[in-house]
Amino acid sequence: MYITISPQKIGGNYSKSSADFVGYLEKENQGLEQQDMEHFFNQYGDEISAEEVVKEIDGNTAKLEKHEPRFYSITVSPSKYELKRLQNHSEDLQKYTREIMKDYVASFNREINGRPITIDDIKYYAKIEHQRAFKGTDFQIKENQPYATKILQLKTEIRNVQDGRAEGNVKKLEKEIGKLEREAPHQQNGKRIVQGMPKAGNQSHIHIIVSRKDASNKFSLSPGSKYKASDVELNGKTVKRGFDRDGFFTKAEKTFDKTFGYQRNFAETYKARKDFIKNPKIYFASLMKLPTNEKALAFKIMGKSGIPMMPSIPVTQAQLAMKIFNRLRRGAEVAIKSSSIGI
Repeated sequence: MYITISPQKIGGNYSKSSADFVGYLEKENQGLEQQDMEHFFNQYGDEISAEEVVKEIDGNTAKLEKHEPRFYSITVSPSKYELKRLQNHSEDLQKYTREIMKDYVASFNREINGRPITIDDIKYYAKIEHQRAFKGTDFQIKENQPYATKILQLKTEIRNVQDGRAEGNVKKLEKEIGKLEREAPHQQNGKRIVQGMPKAGNQSHIHIIVSRKDASNKFSLSPGSKYKASDVELNGKTVKRGFDRDGFFTKAEKTFDKTFGYQRNFAETYKARKDFIKNPKIYFASLMKLPTNEKALAFKIMGKSGIPMMPSIPVTQAQLAMKIFNRLRRGAEVAIKSSSIGI
């Protein structure tokens, strides 16, 4: 499970309205019949129009400063292992969305009128999507980039030869390009993975747009707060503030497991991925204590995800983690090969 929370983009070419973002989320509906479309929904309503979403989000921005985002975007991306557990992706993910938004409000260390925040205090709309394309930030694109650069250079040489600006053997250059296409480390359906290529397999995920202001348009609720959940003294009074992101991510995993009876592997947990970054030794020590089958599955999951498993790992820690990983993996290869778990 991968969850991201991002503020609305303001400035440059971005509008302060939610219209651009909502329009972007409508891209999969283009060319589809009404019965085949995925519609927006919220905690209590289905088949909500894009126009209503824009109207409600843009009309709920009282007293926000120009530099403050009007809404936040939450993206929830279940793994292929989690998706296999679902019976009907659209219906199940809609049900899951409504459950984790309860986890979302519970992660605010805030009160409204002297009581904890509830699901009825927020204004959000969600949409299920079933397609994804490779982005420049994906490790497959990054690791294929040296091949892409060389291929582009060779194609330029071919054009120069064909236009008479240079001399060369076009067939030989085309043969080199074919070789590079085959040697690129990341392939999909026999083709080199490039930016913009649709990802194969099940790619169902959730987009959620949630207003910065509460449903009454009086209180500001920011999951991007620099403060973690804490209580502080202000003018002699105890004031609650902050949003517990770690708590939200952890609750979201547990909610998925409880809702769909999913047996989560160690390598899939948010805590494990965080340990991988902050203390690789503890991460791999915990990994090697797993039962044989669980350990085998963990290595397979890690291999499919690409190592490192999360971005922004300091170079020294990443090198240390990889050194430990390679040493421990050699000792676990027998378990991987003999495992009866099908991936």
